[in-house]
Amino acid sequence: MRTLLFNTTVKYFFLIAFLCNALSCAVNPVTGRKQLILLSEDQEKAMGLQSDPEVIASFGVYNDQELQNFITTKGKAMGKISHRPNLDYQFKVLDSPVVNAFAVPGGYVYFTRGIMAHFNNEAEFAGVLGHEIGHITARHSAQQYSNQMLAQIGLVAGMVISPKLAQFGDLASQGLGLLFLKFSRDHETQSDELGVEYSSKIGYNAHEMADFFSTLKRLSGDQGGIPTFMSTHPDPGNRLKRVHELATQWQQTNGSANLKVNRDGYLRMIDGIVYGEDPRGGYVENSIFYHPELKFQFPVPQNWQLQNMASQVQMASQSGKAVMIFTLGGEKSLAEAGQKVSSQQGMQVKDRQNVTVNGLPALAMVVDQQNQDGSIVRALLYFIDYDNRIYTFYGITAANDFNNYARFFENTMMNFRRLTDQSKINVKPERIKIQTVKTDGTLEQALRSFSTPDARLKELSIVNGMELNERVTKGMLIKTVTK
Repeated sequence: MRTLLFNTTVKYFFLIAFLCNALSCAVNPVTGRKQLILLSEDQEKAMGLQSDPEVIASFGVYNDQELQNFITTKGKAMGKISHRPNLDYQFKVLDSPVVNAFAVPGGYVYFTRGIMAHFNNEAEFAGVLGHEIGHITARHSAQQYSNQMLAQIGLVAGMVISPKLAQFGDLASQGLGLLFLKFSRDHETQSDELGVEYSSKIGYNAHEMADFFSTLKRLSGDQGGIPTFMSTHPDPGNRLKRVHELATQWQQTNGSANLKVNRDGYLRMIDGIVYGEDPRGGYVENSIFYHPELKFQFPVPQNWQLQNMASQVQMASQSGKAVMIFTLGGEKSLAEAGQKVSSQQGMQVKDRQNVTVNGLPALAMVVDQQNQDGSIVRALLYFIDYDNRIYTFYGITAANDFNNYARFFENTMMNFRRLTDQSKINVKPERIKIQTVKTDGTLEQALRSFSTPDARLKELSIVNGMELNERVTKGMLIKTVTK
């Protein structure tokens, strides 16, 4: 057993050595140390180029040119002083209420309007901007990819030698994500350090970055869950304390004079930004999904979870055994849509009928597809011709469960109809409104003076990055919410 393990280890390290010689161990731009990276810079750029349209299709771009110009200007300036100034950095504001920012390889950085609404000054934004650019400059995605590939190599080598391990190959592969979670936390620590460095180099007070992480922690407690930023950016522990220490060290070494915060200018810039869900892109009320812009509606099954994305609406049963997807297809006719399905390899058409859905011409199909394990997935498809567009419903479940869920699929699909109710069409989103404090007092008193309901006081205190009992002064700008 020991001999077998030794031989496997020797082979593995010889393989690593071979890869290092064949691919040349890259020098990390941030650390200056050599490391085995199986993803070239050109491949990183290609990944970003491929991912960008997928990100935009999922979230949509928020239409605010001033805000877009702001993040592009600050982002380009930061890119120039980063460890990888040669990259063509791209920065975009996404039309999503979630509080998140993220980066993909090749220089693509995204901020949601949700996180932009929660920043309270330019320095907070700059700190998070530096953090995200840090993920790119330190090649964290490339490292993660390489680690997983090397683990797969080791796993495959073990399978060749040990048939017993091969039996559990799928399970072992699924565990790789958990195995490398610690690397993500290490990456977060490094990106925090780079966030302090980069934001300071372009003239901002990095202490504000730590204060924003405090806002994120409060969001976690207020919402009873983990904000998206926190779930995609694992907290390495003692983050607030560490970032404050890093900011202090930087300022002591490089000087702290004239470091910017720019609170009022930032708040005036986001005055009017959409806050929370935007009903213009679709909303649910009393188990009915309404789309005011495209003027249609359809029922959502009771107790099903719904996610409304820019490109599709997803609905899932509580059990997770059935899912419905609603999307706008690219086909020009019902016939074309049906032919596209029928021609797909491995797709078996069980039934096909021309029907009408509340006066609209439609095509209904039942199709089966066999998985590699031999199981059969069955789907009910409805293609509906409405306003010269082909809308598509997919109701998908295991063939054995199809009869249990067919009635839910049919009820939603057969009740698609034109939206004519003006009260549903003329809905407006909530927006951030910047107000000027009238008198000295507490944040709570100021919010109450602008008719903030009791139930939303805590929410608005988090949006303002303050506690309700914190002092505000006459003439100070704060955020409120209005329609």
